[in-house]
Amino acid sequence: MIKHLCCLLVLSMMLGCANDPAPTAQLRLAEQAVTQARSVGASEQTPELALAEKTLTAAVVAMKDRDYRAARLLAEKAELDARLAEARVLNEKSQQAVAELNRRIARLREQLGELQ
Repeated sequence: MIKHLCCLLVLSMMLGCANDPAPTAQLRLAEQAVTQARSVGASEQTPELALAEKTLTAAVVAMKDRDYRAARLLAEKAELDARLAEARVLNEKSQQAVAELNRRIARLREQLGELQ
């Protein structure tokens, strides 16, 4: 009896995995996230973007193989990695802007000191 229940449970789990819908929307989101990261300045030298692109490629392969569960998980990971790449680039640009403003403020203070 228990053996039959275990077999039924395993079979139902396998059928549940086979019924995963194709994650086309998630793949599109991941592609958009990669495009957005590139648009703010992320490049192949940005480790998170390189990882996102590699993972997105794996998601596309899984999608072609009809392994929709793996494709969805890989696409979600690719999206998150791309968003992290975007955030890192924007953070770096913000830090550079703050450093430039601090340099300008220091120059203005020097000029004001010379006038007094």
